[in-house]
Amino acid sequence: MIRVLNILSDTNIGGAGRVILNYLQFADKERFELHVAVPAGSLLVPEFSKHQIPVHEIQGIADRSFDRKDIPILMEVISSVGPDIVHTHGSLSGRIAAKRCGCKIVYTRHSAFPVSAKLRYPPGRWVNKWVNEYYADQIIAISPAAAENLTDSGISEKKITTMMNGVAPLTPAPPERRQALREELGLAQDDFVLGILARIEPYKGHLTIAQAAGTLKNAGRRFKILVAGTGSYEDELRDAIRELGLEDTVLLLGFRSDISELLSVLDCQLNASYGTETSSLAILEGMSLGLPSIVSDYGGNPVLITQGDNGLIFPAQDSQALALCITRLMDDPELLKHMGQRGKEIFFQRYTGQIYAQNVERVYIEALKGASQ
Repeated sequence: MIRVLNILSDTNIGGAGRVILNYLQFADKERFELHVAVPAGSLLVPEFSKHQIPVHEIQGIADRSFDRKDIPILMEVISSVGPDIVHTHGSLSGRIAAKRCGCKIVYTRHSAFPVSAKLRYPPGRWVNKWVNEYYADQIIAISPAAAENLTDSGISEKKITTMMNGVAPLTPAPPERRQALREELGLAQDDFVLGILARIEPYKGHLTIAQAAGTLKNAGRRFKILVAGTGSYEDELRDAIRELGLEDTVLLLGFRSDISELLSVLDCQLNASYGTETSSLAILEGMSLGLPSIVSDYGGNPVLITQGDNGLIFPAQDSQALALCITRLMDDPELLKHMGQRGKEIFFQRYTGQIYAQNVERVYIEALKGASQ
């Protein structure tokens, strides 16, 4: 039995936490004994506990990758668990602690963002390369965009395994529940319904979506856009929606846990990110239901969506191009249907939770090669 300790510093349920939760559904638990360490009081604690694995709550480490004070605390936890592998999700403190405890280390890069000049050129590039390669035996990049981020900052591609996320397929809501939800949300029978399920942060592109909605509304189009999520940009987005006269068109729903039901009432899903996007779980979940997507050309989006096949792609932050994409799908129901069908086919070929779990576990085995020598 191979013992693996995942270390995650998130206090909320974000993308990295959801990736681990998806993995736990499909992990080979006859071969791997899985533990998770998170900050004390993290919203992830009850979610991880549902999978009947040991969850270690840690004082400190909350929402930060590195702090010297966290290293001895994490070393205590690692020593008590005795893992063969420590798998960190952004926690440099966790990697340093694991190295000092003599464990094999796997590090997953979940995000992608423009590499600063400080990391792109020496001496910062040399330091970044040494730190990341010394404190990781294997690095997982959750999309080619994340892998490029790593190599652009000096890390050898030989250290990196690129894999897209995988999720459990969702079950569509039954017709009566879809109808009830449409009524609850005030959706008319002939409304074309789009949605974005993402944290409300500037780089997620909600403002671009609102501007595209303004263009479509001025053109007399009937549609609604559902925005599910919370974040630091909520007030600014609400102000923009009011200024554009879209209060009855772009609906801010706040945090939603009924993801499959919400996706089931959409005609199309949106992703307008221009920062950090690597391998959108929401897009994958929509694909599992046969939902086409319109996405920006940033990060991992063009890997998940092929132009004209299972969705459409527009230049990031170009609201007019986004409006044209929406108009195209509104005006072509057959294309919309074809894209949904193709999305579902592609999902089951490439992006299931089983496929992702097998890919992760291959990395674990690779990290352990030669460990006993």
